[in-house]
Amino acid sequence: MKTIQIYDPPMCCSTGICGPSIDPDLVNFAASMSQLANMGVKIERQNLGQQPMAFAKNAAVKALLEREGTTVLPLIFIDGEVYMKGRYPNHDERPVFFRAALGIKEEAKS
Repeated sequence: MKTIQIYDPPMCCSTGICGPSIDPDLVNFAASMSQLANMGVKIERQNLGQQPMAFAKNAAVKALLEREGTTVLPLIFIDGEVYMKGRYPNHDERPVFFRAALGIKEEAKS
């Protein structure tokens, strides 16, 4: 089964429902992660404010942070490959993200 690694910017929680402004994409992404975990996808989530060593130990994350700064966060990897950087999938992108996370190839359209 697939593995998703998320490297979040510093925040108090991964749900997105705390703090002064709520990011609806983060809230929906957190719900998506729960659904995918229930479907057998391995989810690994790191928060820069709480697990900074995880960011330093991952060569790809470290290199992206050095090159682009913290605006590259969040970083989302699927099976070790960068899937998305600098934001969470929005409403329209979530179906494609789910297929990628589950390893479902999109069929060619005729």
